[in-house]
Amino acid sequence: MTRKINPNAHDAPAAPPARNGKRRKALAILATVVVVAGIAWTAWYLLVARWHESTDDAYVQGDVVTITPQTPGTVTDIGAEEGMKVRAGQTLVQLDPNDADVAYQQALANLAGTVRQVRGLYSAVDAGQAQLRAQQVALDKARADVRRREGLVASGAVSAEELAHARDQLAAAQAAVAASSGDLSRNKALVDATEVASQPQVQAAAAQLRRAYLDKQRSAILAPIDGFTAKRTVQLGQRVQPGTPLMTVVPLDQVWIEANFKETQLAHMRIGQPVKLHADIYGDAVEYDGRIASLGMGTGSAFSLLPAQNASGNWIKIVQRVPVRIEIDGRQLAEHPLRLGLSMHADVSVRDQDGPVLSEARDTTAPVLSTRTYANQLAEADALIEQVIKDNLPRSARAARGDQAAGQG
Repeated sequence: MTRKINPNAHDAPAAPPARNGKRRKALAILATVVVVAGIAWTAWYLLVARWHESTDDAYVQGDVVTITPQTPGTVTDIGAEEGMKVRAGQTLVQLDPNDADVAYQQALANLAGTVRQVRGLYSAVDAGQAQLRAQQVALDKARADVRRREGLVASGAVSAEELAHARDQLAAAQAAVAASSGDLSRNKALVDATEVASQPQVQAAAAQLRRAYLDKQRSAILAPIDGFTAKRTVQLGQRVQPGTPLMTVVPLDQVWIEANFKETQLAHMRIGQPVKLHADIYGDAVEYDGRIASLGMGTGSAFSLLPAQNASGNWIKIVQRVPVRIEIDGRQLAEHPLRLGLSMHADVSVRDQDGPVLSEARDTTAPVLSTRTYANQLAEADALIEQVIKDNLPRSARAARGDQAAGQG
């Protein structure tokens, strides 16, 4: 039997070397890619990544101004609804002003009456001085009569009885002078070294009018700042007391970001470092520019209502987070407004580390936040008090006060 020989049988063992060459080539390419990627990642880390700290544990925060009444009253008008924009000084809630008006009119009349009573005290002082002078003349006359009669008793020209009557008149004149002097001293003590406006009784009545005027003004509850209303709970006809929350005003143009960084990320953070911010509501299409305004004075757990008791036996170490306050560019905030509580992503560039870690003391005594909404109320009350006092002075005094005011002007 003849055996056939395959002419390609000797070529079969050549295939494994070709496959091994392809494998070595692929492994070489893979190793090159890994090395290049490692070099690129190292370069990226050394040049970029190590100078950035980021977190998505960041949220929009802002001032929430609670609107509360300063006087009790019944709500008659509500001037702002949920989400409305309001201006500083705008009336948000109006309370029934009738009770405040009655108290105001009573205080007004009380001040006018007090001014007139004090004018009576000044007149009593003048009358007392005149009466004292007249009684002093009578006393001098009584003394002269006694001396004259004492010289005539020995010669019998004047009887002893007449001398006794003269001495009684002298004693009566002395008593009258003493009584008038006491009344004059008492009246002078009430008005001495004062004018009508600075007399204590007038000052007390003026304080009552000032309080009544402020209560009347405060029946209109005003917005202390510009912003948007939220959390309105007040209703028409509701009887409110001082301190009752009625609504809130949120100034959305003054919000900031509170980013909670891990404690291991804070080593190179400084105040003033730039921050890139993205809001989940707009996505990556909108980027905000910010800067670090302050670093928190403690971790979140340190200021929690129930801080962790690490001295207990069941302690577990957890990486803590510290709130970092970030201010946002106002123009970008106006173009793309944010709302309280929105989620943010913060990326801090820590390359520049020249800034301080802790805030420095402010050189100025000006307040950080202030409102001028109520600034003129007391000045208006003082002007009203001055006018009431002026209207209840005599015409001559009014003219003198007018000349004095013109001279000061």
